[in-house]
Amino acid sequence: MIREDLRNIAIIAHVDHGKTTLVDEMLKQGGVFRENQEVAERVMDSNDIERERGITILAKNTSVCYNGIKINIIDTPGHADFGGEVERVLEMVDGVLLLVDAAEGPMPQTRFVLSKALEMGHKVIVVVNKIDRPDARLDEIGDEVLELLLDLDASDEQLESPILFCSGRSGTASLSQYETGTDLKPLFDTIIDYIEPPKGEEDEPLQMLISSIDYNEYVGRIGVGRIVRGKIKVNQQITVCDYTESKKNYNSKIVSLLQIQGLNRVPVQEAVMGDIVWISGIDSITIGDTICAVEAPEPLPFVKISEPTVEMTFSVNDSPFAGREGKFVTSRQLRERLFRELLKDVSLRVEETDSTDAFRVSGRGEMHLSILIENMRREGYELSVSTPRVLFRTDENGKKLEPIERLVIDVPEDCVGSVMEKMGTRKGELVSMHPQGSRMRIEFLVPARGLFGYKSEFLTDTKGEGIMSHVFEGYEPYKGDIDRRSTGSLISHETGEAVTYGLYNAQERGQLFIPAGTPVYEGMIVGASPKTDDLVVNVCKRKHLTNTRASGSDDALRLVPPRVLSLEDCLEFLADDELLEVTPESLRIRKRILSNTQRAKIRGNAKK
Repeated sequence: MIREDLRNIAIIAHVDHGKTTLVDEMLKQGGVFRENQEVAERVMDSNDIERERGITILAKNTSVCYNGIKINIIDTPGHADFGGEVERVLEMVDGVLLLVDAAEGPMPQTRFVLSKALEMGHKVIVVVNKIDRPDARLDEIGDEVLELLLDLDASDEQLESPILFCSGRSGTASLSQYETGTDLKPLFDTIIDYIEPPKGEEDEPLQMLISSIDYNEYVGRIGVGRIVRGKIKVNQQITVCDYTESKKNYNSKIVSLLQIQGLNRVPVQEAVMGDIVWISGIDSITIGDTICAVEAPEPLPFVKISEPTVEMTFSVNDSPFAGREGKFVTSRQLRERLFRELLKDVSLRVEETDSTDAFRVSGRGEMHLSILIENMRREGYELSVSTPRVLFRTDENGKKLEPIERLVIDVPEDCVGSVMEKMGTRKGELVSMHPQGSRMRIEFLVPARGLFGYKSEFLTDTKGEGIMSHVFEGYEPYKGDIDRRSTGSLISHETGEAVTYGLYNAQERGQLFIPAGTPVYEGMIVGASPKTDDLVVNVCKRKHLTNTRASGSDDALRLVPPRVLSLEDCLEFLADDELLEVTPESLRIRKRILSNTQRAKIRGNAKK
């Protein structure tokens, strides 16, 4: 059977190349919205963090109808840390739209997601987006994409992929770079003509692979997947299988069945081969399970998800201010929340440690783990997290291997020297370097640990004009020691409230992170010292008043505005002997050992 009335596609691209904006226009021109309906920008980015940061974190489904044909569209994340989302949703589609920025061209994540699509044998439609940019390089982009396809060993058919020229913001597409186009009709037509319709057996026993998990407190866990074979009905008895055979097959029943229409999930009584559906009623369903007919339990293989490369320790918050701001503070609550995340995120790993209060959490990168931390603090959790560490491996000869990232840097020409210098100290290896107008694009292979804490330095070195992006390349032999941080910490001397007089004296020693009036405790970090050694400062120190001093003379003290650290900044700043205390209201960096005298003793013993 061939479903001519259906096409399943995913949109893949590097971060910020315009996937979600293009989906907006496809929905508008596909008749999903009324003419006078008010629609938010980037309507697919429904999550608060996605809207705030302007990035897609979770893959999402939508659909449009064009000339009587339903097109299921999956909008995928562009950031390398959420590659696990992309890898598994590619199982549900028959082809991909590869978006490439008309000025930036193929970037690291473009290479990563395209290689996954080519491995699965998907057909590719290349869409050169943002053609209305003044710095667009339309003549060169096609050649760069072809080079990338050759590089990734694409088949002859994949090398003949059609190329369209789009402006996602304006909602136009054309088959020629010399024409602007008036609407997205050429794009829809290419999808219908080039992407193959789903094929399979409708009359054979049911087979459906679960590629994603959703959760609803009313119906519990919801499995999302594509029907590979047969039909599925409400109240149907089914068998749940797992091809790894790590758990036994068990029987269950389909309680509800939903399909996507536009942005809404619509209940249906029956769905057939090729449809992407949402099913509920199966309590312990997980990603990679196969829903089968009871008489034919035949599990389908699931894509191997790339392994994590970075780990952090999440532990119970034991600071002097613990329990003041959060709702969930115990190790039991922390454990439940982390293991619940595993049900939705296939590229995350959570392991127990020797301590009942700490858990080892591994992910695809700092951003991957920081989004988890941000979600937890918004839900009311309090916790402490350690500095990020890379996950090393050993080869068959016992040689130590470490993860290497492919880093692409786009900077003004006068900043190249400082970037080269920093990459040298971080064991970066230059791969290529070529000019693009007044800017220079440089590509490095650099150890993943060499990038910790580099982003803020990079923005300072390039005066905010540099663009950097990186993606996991592979494991290579250990490159040697890299200094994690060139600055020390300013540490609070005592518990109390920071006052202007104390901060005024402390700001001469370095850059402060807190304003006056901030509660602090002994061992809490209040700033950064330009020297490599840590300094203890008393930010709670008040001026002693006598009858010859007026209390109002403090008003003349001018404080330099403090540097307010975001969650990512805090994680970048952390040293090995420091922790980040995360609460719903505050982010506090602290020493593992809070007592200043105890730390001094340990330092003294180490010198002996």
